[in-house]
Amino acid sequence: MTRPSSKELYVIVCAAGPAPDVGRLVAMAQQQGWIVQVVATPSALDFIDVPALERQTGRPVRSQYRKPYEPKPPRAGAIVVAPATYNTVNKFAQGIADTYALGLLAEAPGLGIPVVVLPFVNNALAERRPFLRSIDLLRGEGVRVVLGPGQFASDEPDAVAEPFPWERALDELRG
Repeated sequence: MTRPSSKELYVIVCAAGPAPDVGRLVAMAQQQGWIVQVVATPSALDFIDVPALERQTGRPVRSQYRKPYEPKPPRAGAIVVAPATYNTVNKFAQGIADTYALGLLAEAPGLGIPVVVLPFVNNALAERRPFLRSIDLLRGEGVRVVLGPGQFASDEPDAVAEPFPWERALDELRG
C-alpha cells in the first residue's frame, strides 16, 4: 500500500449496523492527526447523526457531488470505507460510480490513494462468490480489505455480535 500523501482522511460510511458509531473512527483518526472528511452513501444518511459528525469534524458530511460553483474539496491522502456493505464492496470492485462515495472510490486506486475497506455483511453474503471475487479484485489493485471478527453479522437472531473493529482501519493505514 502506498503511503498517504496528506493527512486528509476521507471516511466513507455505508448503511450498515455499525454506522451510527462512525464517530468513534473519526475521533481515533483525529487523535492520530488526520483531518477527517465524512462521506456518506445516500442510504447511510439515515443511519448516522449528521449534525454531530459535522460538529466533530468541522466540515459538512458529503453525500453528493459538488456543484460547479462550489470549491473543490482537498484531495484525500487516504480513504477508509467503514462499515462497507455488500453492495458497496461489489460496486467498488466493478468500478461502478453511481454515487459520490463510489465515484471517489472508483478513482482512488488510479490516483494512488491508499484505501482500506472494513466490510460489515452477514455470513450468507460473505460466502457468496461475487463478494469473494470482489475482495480478490480489490486486493489485486492494492486496496486493503480487512476481514475478521466483528465484521460479519450473524444469521442467528439471538447471536451476540462482536464490537466493530474501527481501529483496524487506522492500523492498516499505518502499515
